[in-house]
Amino acid sequence: QVQLVESGGGLVQAGGSLRLSCVVSGRTFSAYAMGWFRQAPGKAREFIAAISWSGTNTYYADSVKGRFTISRHNAKNTVYLQMNSLKPEDTALYYCAAAGGGSYHLGLGYDYWGQGTQVTVSS
Repeated sequence: QVQLVESGGGLVQAGGSLRLSCVVSGRTFSAYAMGWFRQAPGKAREFIAAISWSGTNTYYADSVKGRFTISRHNAKNTVYLQMNSLKPEDTALYYCAAAGGGSYHLGLGYDYWGQGTQVTVSS
């Protein structure tokens, strides 16, 4: 089994920054592409970013492109989401997920999920 634990969420003012972390255990981290998703109250889960196994390729939803950066450190079994220029509409529960293959860059094929970390952006 693969376990994912997110951290780094919190309350921040609009225009501020946060960095989310997700530590993965249980299997070889480098065997998985990784993604970040979010879900706001009353809304569907949204795919926001993905990174390839090696970290060479990254993908972003239009809603966060230019503001968020996904990265990974395979030796630390950790994936990060640097979030800058935060907006109130970024408020959501943020999840990391691991994909063994498939169309991970489209937000598909994710087999394992964390419990989420709350991000709240005040105006």
